[in-house]
Amino acid sequence: MSTESLERLTAERVDHRFKGLPPDADGLTVGELAAQRRNLFTGGFATPVLALSAERLEHNLRLMETYAERHGLAFAPHGKTSMAPQLFQRQIERGAWGITLAVPHQVRVARAFGIQRVFLANEVVDASALRWISAQLDADPDFRFVCYVDSVRGAELMDAALAGASRPVDVVVELAAGEGARTGVRTEEECAAVADAVARTRALRLVGVAGYEGEVPQATPERVHAWLRRLVALAVGFDKAGRFGQADEIVVSAGGSAWFDAVADVFAEIPELSRPVLKLLRSGAYVSHDDGHYRRLTPFNRVPEEGALEPAFRLWAQVVSRPSAEQAFVNAGKRDAAHDLDLPVAQVVRRDGTERPATGVTVTALSDQHAWLRTGPGADLEVGDWVGLGLSHPCTSFDKWQLIPLAQADGTVVDYIRTFF
Repeated sequence: MSTESLERLTAERVDHRFKGLPPDADGLTVGELAAQRRNLFTGGFATPVLALSAERLEHNLRLMETYAERHGLAFAPHGKTSMAPQLFQRQIERGAWGITLAVPHQVRVARAFGIQRVFLANEVVDASALRWISAQLDADPDFRFVCYVDSVRGAELMDAALAGASRPVDVVVELAAGEGARTGVRTEEECAAVADAVARTRALRLVGVAGYEGEVPQATPERVHAWLRRLVALAVGFDKAGRFGQADEIVVSAGGSAWFDAVADVFAEIPELSRPVLKLLRSGAYVSHDDGHYRRLTPFNRVPEEGALEPAFRLWAQVVSRPSAEQAFVNAGKRDAAHDLDLPVAQVVRRDGTERPATGVTVTALSDQHAWLRTGPGADLEVGDWVGLGLSHPCTSFDKWQLIPLAQADGTVVDYIRTFF
């Protein structure tokens, strides 16, 4: 990655663009503010403020690095989760092959920070985006780029947009997870037709197959394993047919954050092929994990002997209204908290420097700038208290905050994570 680009982040000035930060920090650079090591609770931060746990983040990075190594997987974590180049850097330092992304804009962010390997888990048919990607490949011999192709028409559009390119764009045929699933080619016969279409182009090079097992309809371990074996069989069949003749290695890729144990199981069964195989896992939500959706779905629930991810986000809000014994409101709502999968969960209450469990406090609804709390008979909650909320779904937590304090367990803020959505 580009050290110079990352250093520019520390030179950015703190101002009104970044919610939750201390008002008296306006005009400081991010680096200067970080060097002050302010405390999240006593250093002037304004609620609501989202914090990322420094210790839990490091634990999650280390755990998935170890998991991928143990199972012989290359790892390209999905960057659309955080869109935070500082976290991309830490993922690469922890052994990641590269970064997975979803749309060309995200690739532009990654390239601005010197990411050298990108797996784009989507078909790209936008001509201007393809020309930009081609220019990046032409300008940097070390840049590796791979994307999906999932239709004959898509292959033709890509080839037309890339006319005159000096380097081919590497593509993998996306196998759909089933009828009614999201993108991807529905049948093996259609996959072969798409591969034939790629072979007829001048600007594309077929290097593998890929898909997303998280879209398997009515997913069970058996159904997911069966689909992953279809994906491997597709790669084996393509290899026997000589379809990877121009590739240096064969890419076989899958892996969201709910079934990476199944990916590890089935990818371990990939036989020896005519070229080295890059077994590429793409799970991204692990970096912060969560207190809802992924806590329930994480594969580590099925394989606890391999470790456990830790939820690293906490949203701090303040009680601004206590209209009755059964009701309270805090000053964080839909603009601040992920809410597409689950409501936030009240975890702890802070008052006068003391933190205790949020006993009897339940989030029942969100308005734009308020969370509705139901308070039971045992709930000790007053106006002015800070309430720490656990969140569900990392992707829609990161995207609401441009600059996120990275805080140690005692509240010391040691860095600020910049996002680009």
